[in-house]
Amino acid sequence: MERMVYVGLDVHAETIAVATADDGRNGDVRFYGIIENNADAVLRLTKRLSATGARPVFCYEAGPCGYGLYRLLTKLGFDCAVVAPAMIPRRAGDRVKTDRRDAEMLARLWRAGELTPIWTPDEEQEAMRDLRAAHCTTAKSR
Repeated sequence: MERMVYVGLDVHAETIAVATADDGRNGDVRFYGIIENNADAVLRLTKRLSATGARPVFCYEAGPCGYGLYRLLTKLGFDCAVVAPAMIPRRAGDRVKTDRRDAEMLARLWRAGELTPIWTPDEEQEAMRDLRAAHCTTAKSR
């Protein structure tokens, strides 16, 4: 059976916080670090994670950065899930949010099967959605 490493990504416009959760119920959860949000840095990350012999599977929260990271990772042959922030289980009273904690939480929940991926539009569908949103905004301002 192939060993997997679950990778949680907290994505921002310029950076991505990365955490990993080793396969298995008691596998370690580690903060990998912060990388630049560009294709070269993501490619280096995938190579480093794959070099361990485990198959990395990625997830991140949907947000204003769009689906470019999803498309890049899937184009490189990796599994990637985008999850809706409202669908992520949160502990009551856990209000402290940091990039590191968010990435670790995503990796842990992804490994536990607690995250449900959302439908991810292709580039053409996303462009149509953006065009429609821009048209609606323009029409409202008249």
